[in-house]
Amino acid sequence: MSVSAAPRRGTLRVPLGLLVPAVLGLAFLALPLAGLLLRAPWSTLPQRLAQPGVLTALRLSLQTATIATALCLLLGVPLAWLLARVEFPGRRVVRALVTVPLVLPPVVGGVALLLVFGRRGIVGRWLAGTFGITLPFSTAGVVLAEAFVAMPFLVIAVEGALRGADTRYEEAAATLGARRWTTFTHVTLPLVAPGITAGAVLCWARALGEFGATITFAGNFPGRTQTMPLAVYLALETDMKAAIVLSLILLTVSVAVLAALRDRWITSP
Repeated sequence: MSVSAAPRRGTLRVPLGLLVPAVLGLAFLALPLAGLLLRAPWSTLPQRLAQPGVLTALRLSLQTATIATALCLLLGVPLAWLLARVEFPGRRVVRALVTVPLVLPPVVGGVALLLVFGRRGIVGRWLAGTFGITLPFSTAGVVLAEAFVAMPFLVIAVEGALRGADTRYEEAAATLGARRWTTFTHVTLPLVAPGITAGAVLCWARALGEFGATITFAGNFPGRTQTMPLAVYLALETDMKAAIVLSLILLTVSVAVLAALRDRWITSP
């Protein structure tokens, strides 16, 4: 008796009960983006992109997102290593605290930053009185707000990469007499470099699109704290076409990020 071969994945019949909601879900996600593209003022797009306000907001967004990502790398990679490799009491609580900004409303995050780093905050009062540093409503405040909401993306990505890395290479380096710092910089970091790269790109993209914590903690001052998302919000009240142009820039960056990370998320069969 012959046994028929199993059908290939591409020849499977999709149940109508799954196909219809799948198509509706795709339409729900794609139609708003299509509407943005259809309503874009393509004929005047170059002139609108060359406007001083657009270029200033774009430059500030790129600068602050890059600095915020560097800050997240400096603090987030050691934190991810601690969570992945060190057993200590309360590690689950620490991991929960790290991921809180993912689910916390950004405006609430901005209020929390004000309470800590504001002029009357726990740390801000000391910074202002000792060094004369005031973080709220400044470019540094934008960086701080972006880093606060973006760091969890980096920590989660790097911690996952560390947990999946083969520790035998680190053990071999330690056996050969390498110091812990040497092992970390010459063995561990190269092993998890793809995870760090993916986390940094996600972190940068999240920082670039941050709105709620930024406008609450840093305000919306052109040339100083007005990033691209804040410029979109302001343009909605005065010039819809300008808001569409700014949104297109952010959409282009998002698509570029997704394309760059495609190999990290999708594995060919």
